[in-house]
Amino acid sequence: MRKQIGEPSAAVLDVGSFSARLVVLAKGGSPLDPVLSHQTRLRLDRELDDDGKLTRRGIDAVSSAVEAGMTMAAKHGVEDVYPLATSSIRDAANVKQVVCDVAKATGVKLRFLTGRREAELAYVGARRWYGASAGGLLVLDIGGGTVELAAGDAEEAGFAHSLPLGARSLTRDWFATECPSPKVVRAMRDHVLDEVRDAMQDVLPEIRDHRAVGCSKVLRQLARLAGDRPSRSRELHLDDLRAWIPRLAKLPAKSRAELPGISRQRSHQALAGAIVAEALLTLSGGQVAICPWSTRDGLLLGMLDGLVTLDGKPAKAA
Repeated sequence: MRKQIGEPSAAVLDVGSFSARLVVLAKGGSPLDPVLSHQTRLRLDRELDDDGKLTRRGIDAVSSAVEAGMTMAAKHGVEDVYPLATSSIRDAANVKQVVCDVAKATGVKLRFLTGRREAELAYVGARRWYGASAGGLLVLDIGGGTVELAAGDAEEAGFAHSLPLGARSLTRDWFATECPSPKVVRAMRDHVLDEVRDAMQDVLPEIRDHRAVGCSKVLRQLARLAGDRPSRSRELHLDDLRAWIPRLAKLPAKSRAELPGISRQRSHQALAGAIVAEALLTLSGGQVAICPWSTRDGLLLGMLDGLVTLDGKPAKAA
């Protein structure tokens, strides 16, 4: 007999570039111990054409992954699932067609959060991980399409912002080859630093003493690469990272995937991710602690506590 999950519960199907993951929490539960978890692999980074449209094969893959996740949820008695589509779909040139076709194939209409809302929920996840006693937090999340920034010293972020500086997008827009020239790398480093500085300049004096926290797989993998020793396994330091940027620029994706921490799926965008991380660390004190909880976890915990509705919005705004 299939296990039936008692109510109330919180469930999110997180459809990203590399996977669609269903996570279900029971009342009083934690993302560390979900009552149900199911993952379907995707490679949507390979399914964007030259016009930025998701290919038919990519749309069909999303439909199959959504169907698999929702079927698993239904088998366990979970009815209310938030089908969260991230920037890999949200930023596709044919996003309306993708949503329509997936809905026709599965009966599920994908939902999106704004970049600002993703930043706010990443902060919620990080705050719950570190607790109120941690003081002020600056939460950094490098995704494929965007970068989310959030900061505060309370349960909710006082500052939240999203920038179109994702590792996947920058790789596509800046690097015509896997091993770009030093001139191109320098130009991209200057551009990204300028963009991040402009976004943060007004809030920097207020968050100078905040603890910088990284909530993305990009930062987690870079921490493993640049700080490959036990004493720094949960932190990423600017001096270590800067030493790796020229080395990554000289390596093709296949060789990057052989380095500590760099996965095969993300190896082609590792250089762009490192450049974005460099800019963030430059403006946030030179080091960042790695947090395992991010936007999806913040959404789940907020839903479970009744602070977030099934639309992903704050309950007070419902």
